[in-house]
Amino acid sequence: MLKRTSINFVNTYLSKNNNLKILDIGCGYSANKYATVIADTQDLSSFYKNKKFVKISNKNLPFKDKEFDYVVSSHVIEHVVDFEFFIKELERISSKGYIELPTRLGDNLVFENKDDHIWWFKYDDINNQIIASKKKQLIDPFITVATSKVLETIFRESLVLELSWENKIEYIIDNEIRNENFKKIPFTTLIKKYLSKKLRKFFSR
Repeated sequence: MLKRTSINFVNTYLSKNNNLKILDIGCGYSANKYATVIADTQDLSSFYKNKKFVKISNKNLPFKDKEFDYVVSSHVIEHVVDFEFFIKELERISSKGYIELPTRLGDNLVFENKDDHIWWFKYDDINNQIIASKKKQLIDPFITVATSKVLETIFRESLVLELSWENKIEYIIDNEIRNENFKKIPFTTLIKKYLSKKLRKFFSR
């Protein structure tokens, strides 16, 4: 089962269940504060001195079946070449968790995402499933990750997908979207349209 949620709701749930064994995977330097175990491909053991840290060295996650009560995977899946295998591994090591992904708009706006992200996603609210396709850069990026974090405080639902899952993470790969021909929107075009509107307003006074 997969459904929309919010990180605030998830954190409230985790805070009230402090006996859970919680894994945050692929979090870099921003692990969920309620995680009891942290895992990443980088060796961040010196950063997380007060937590149990596990370094991931291959695609098979180094954990037992259903080892965790809850798994947090925030902004990870879009980087993973074999994301289908990664999802199966999440389902193997836990029966419940939280997934955070950039929306297609959020993905296209950020400089750092241009070369780092392999996949992009949208959520099907009718069938409760993730729709994945190979990422397409349709807008020249013009903000940084730091700026996107500021914008998320107001426009979070436009920039981030927040999903909770239990037992199974439903998804499909949409080949039609993958093969569709999109026309890229240059950043200069956006600026010209913005300035044109501003100038029209100015001269119509």
